[in-house]
Amino acid sequence: MDDVDTRTIDIATMPRGGPTASCLDRALQTDRLEYLDRDDVDAATKRSVIRALERTGELFGNHERFAHIALDEVADLPDPRIVELGAGHGGLSARLLEAHPTARLTVTDVEPDSVAAIAAGELGAHPRVTVRVFDATSIDAADDAFDLAVFALAFHHLPPAAAARVIAEGTRVATKLLIIDLPRPPAPLHLLRLATMLPFAPFIPFVHDGVISSLRTYSPSALRALAAHAGADIELRGGLMSPQVAVATRAR
Repeated sequence: MDDVDTRTIDIATMPRGGPTASCLDRALQTDRLEYLDRDDVDAATKRSVIRALERTGELFGNHERFAHIALDEVADLPDPRIVELGAGHGGLSARLLEAHPTARLTVTDVEPDSVAAIAAGELGAHPRVTVRVFDATSIDAADDAFDLAVFALAFHHLPPAAAARVIAEGTRVATKLLIIDLPRPPAPLHLLRLATMLPFAPFIPFVHDGVISSLRTYSPSALRALAAHAGADIELRGGLMSPQVAVATRAR
């Protein structure tokens, strides 16, 4: 645990690298929005980013891997109630459904167009699936409505105050909140990662959003501070070259 009094941290202005981030790390962040988060971007560009996310998830096996990580958290439950927040294309929920014969899924996103697309497809027609519009910062569900809430590759979209609200809300409506996101590497490696992406960012929407995602990811130190602010306990897993995994529960 970082030796920082979280009560003195202004969460709204906390760096993505955490309360004690270096000057270089603090420089490697941005308030710019990804295409997916902008209202002035045409629907075709957003769809191209979502398709690319879905295809890369399939290509690199992320949907499958993330589904197994999630199901490990409810392995002792015969009929787990799982909600996916920020589902986007619904690829992860589809894998969860395939991998568990009795799990009941609520598939959600804040974007009505994404929810409508999921509802109109095979996933939306499945008898164990409910599809809804949910704002992860203010979830329209009762306390303890779910055994597990999953938020995959979307947490970095949120500024710190909203991210803390997601942790508070996720641990309110579910026994556990599982966050899977991009890792934030040490600043020198972060610079190297950005250098390989920046030449393509002006031309490929998926890479453009990838650069911004990298600059907006949270460090382990930041995740601990966000959880403390939200009144939650958090366990962190994952490493430099693998997705960052956080499991949050209500503080005891």
